[in-house]
Amino acid sequence: MEHIISMSNINKGYMMGEERVSILKNISFSVDKGEFVAILGPSGSGKTTLMNIIGCMDVMDDGEYFLNGRAIHNAKEDELTTIRNKEIGFIFQNYQLISTYNILQNISMPLLMRGMSRKEAEEKCMGMIEMLGISHRIAHKPNELSGGQKQRVAIARALVGQPAILLADEPTGALDTNSGKEVLRLFKELNEMGNTIVMITHDMNVAKSAKRIVKIIDGELYN
Repeated sequence: MEHIISMSNINKGYMMGEERVSILKNISFSVDKGEFVAILGPSGSGKTTLMNIIGCMDVMDDGEYFLNGRAIHNAKEDELTTIRNKEIGFIFQNYQLISTYNILQNISMPLLMRGMSRKEAEEKCMGMIEMLGISHRIAHKPNELSGGQKQRVAIARALVGQPAILLADEPTGALDTNSGKEVLRLFKELNEMGNTIVMITHDMNVAKSAKRIVKIIDGELYN
């Protein structure tokens, strides 16, 4: 099976005053194309730092990281920006939608950032919008939507650029129970369609919706 993510001996720490605090300790981790993996860990376990490195938002101190065949550990900042935009679809707990944009504008944003014309970008978004059941909401602003609808918009925005992986950070954290279950069902459907999903969570019940769970405790990963 082809690895989309391949990490070996990843270390990351921060200086706090005179002392270096180790956050990630010799992390080795791989995800195959088409997998749905949950990274499960309590607050302070290092899971957010690991997510930031997977998402190319932070860099490791040492170790090797290949994402879709690209050597992330050797990439420069401008390359990491391109990789973030093309290879990773981010889904955040707090949605990170632009409040002054309507739904269609929010979803088409990644395509506009790639230089696509607005007309072409919005046309490309429509199939995704219909698949996610939010076509009746495209002219609405985020504050006119429920939490579950906002997360569907965030998922559509993540998917529209056809990324190598979907990276979801506590995707049900801001949702009520029913909306959370709906989003997890949607993830399962997206995974069945061939999407590779890596989900970060502190909640075992959420993690159970993935096909594989890895645990992170005190900066160490347990497969």
